[in-house]
Amino acid sequence: MTVAKAVQNGDSTASKYSMQDETRNALSHLLKLAKSQIPAKLEQIISGVKFATSNTGSPYFPCPFKETEAISALKAVEAGVAAGILNLQNEGRSREITVNLEKASCFLFSAYVSTVGGMNKSHPDVKSKLKNTDLLDAQSIQYRRLSANLYETRRPGEYFHIHGSLEATTTLNMIGLDGYRPDMTDYHECIDLIESHVKQFTAAELEEMNAARRQAGVTCMKWEDFKQTSHGQALLQEPPWRLQTLESASPPAPFPFARSHISKPQILAGIKVLELCRIIAGPSIGRGLAEYGADVLKVISPHLSDVPFFQVDGNVGKHASDLDLKSPKDRQIFEELLQSADVVLDGYRPGSLERLGYGPKQIVELTKHRNRGIVYVAEDCFGHVGEWAGRPGWQQIADCVTGIAWAQGQSMGLDEPVIPPFPMSDYGTGCIGTIAALVGLYKRAKIGGSYFGTTSLCQYDIFLLQLGLYPDEIVQELRGTHDPDFYELRHHDSVDEVGKRALKTMRRVHPELFEEEYFHESYSRGFDAPVKYLRPVVEIEGTWNGFVRSSRPNGFDPPTWKNWEVDQDMVKDA
Repeated sequence: MTVAKAVQNGDSTASKYSMQDETRNALSHLLKLAKSQIPAKLEQIISGVKFATSNTGSPYFPCPFKETEAISALKAVEAGVAAGILNLQNEGRSREITVNLEKASCFLFSAYVSTVGGMNKSHPDVKSKLKNTDLLDAQSIQYRRLSANLYETRRPGEYFHIHGSLEATTTLNMIGLDGYRPDMTDYHECIDLIESHVKQFTAAELEEMNAARRQAGVTCMKWEDFKQTSHGQALLQEPPWRLQTLESASPPAPFPFARSHISKPQILAGIKVLELCRIIAGPSIGRGLAEYGADVLKVISPHLSDVPFFQVDGNVGKHASDLDLKSPKDRQIFEELLQSADVVLDGYRPGSLERLGYGPKQIVELTKHRNRGIVYVAEDCFGHVGEWAGRPGWQQIADCVTGIAWAQGQSMGLDEPVIPPFPMSDYGTGCIGTIAALVGLYKRAKIGGSYFGTTSLCQYDIFLLQLGLYPDEIVQELRGTHDPDFYELRHHDSVDEVGKRALKTMRRVHPELFEEEYFHESYSRGFDAPVKYLRPVVEIEGTWNGFVRSSRPNGFDPPTWKNWEVDQDMVKDA
């Protein structure tokens, strides 16, 4: 019996749960955490955001975390700030703002429901439609993909997440394995082999080996243990995002409110964004700004690996150009682009862009002559303060270090951690970064200056965990509702396997999340195929949120702000 049916039949446990009430509570908590990071004038707008849902029963995900509530609260803040920007043009006007909780839930796994040529992420033939940006073959075979996975160490009950990131050989060699084993094709045999080598070391030894090689990787902690670390204590003092003033000499820079390509206005029409990011979290910030009408140009080195399929969802609405910022010629092109930019997005490890000459203070110096401020937003794994600031990491690393993975495993009745389904902390962090960019643009328009926003995967996870886990009775209800094979997962199961099983059970239990009306499909010249993606989560009365150009692979477009196209089948329902 599904929980929704249980409600109809008078089940008292399920009937106590209200997704709308819990989302409203999450928003209240978020506003307290954000403290001074939200201009006071915008709080009233945010508090008036409406939450729409058809949910009358249980949470959607087979997880103990209030993921839908957390992302919906963040989307409410995002929408409220965007509406506040529009009010700069029409002071005093009130407008209805709605966040759809089903779409918000889908947003957290939108890479898993996007398709190119009708094929999703796991389709065996999908590579035929993708540009091969996996330059070091980290994704090429199962053995190498499993170099990024959670394994038990030499001490029973102690777990470490190694992470070959986009280059598997270094990590595999580190634990005494060959970088390539094309003979290893069986999923469980690969896991057993790699785990047998990880088990030769303690977590402390793996930490030391990882640090020497500057690899991502982390000891898997419980929430209570993470909070006791010096880094955890530093991050607990931080709001989910922080916006600092870089300079205050620049005069106010009004929004262009450029003429939209469609009948309704787009709030960020005329705003230009340079996105220096890859994978999911950083590109999700740019995706969010493109949704409100900004021109977002993704810039990535042609020599830098990026996961091919994630570009299908992550590059929607943008242009994507190759520039090598170590090349004098390409640096000149980038600095010319920079003169027109309003926002710069940095998705790399703290210090990486500074070493190239493009950190936040350096960007301000390069643009100071134009007498118009700039907004610089950086996201990473561990955050920009604390003992571990600057460590490399990805979504699974944050989920392991903060306690998310342990809580997931325990909710499944296990005494071991399990990586939760989908890159939800990636998308949540992307939404936080979008908020930081919007607030920076709002302040630039109101009082002038340039701004530096920061957030991280760990900060999203902290916000999520501070909301508390679902009560035991709801967790048990979820276990009785979702497919038993999801609860057969163990610590060593890969993110692909976890995501596949989660998607299968959610399609059965909550088919309402996959309604066709939530998605849009349009032809992509870049992929030479139709691309399907999730429609925007937010609706703001009197405006149109949506993308005006289809997705494309990295490097498809020339590096210019001129002659950007509008795909008519993207805006036909505007």
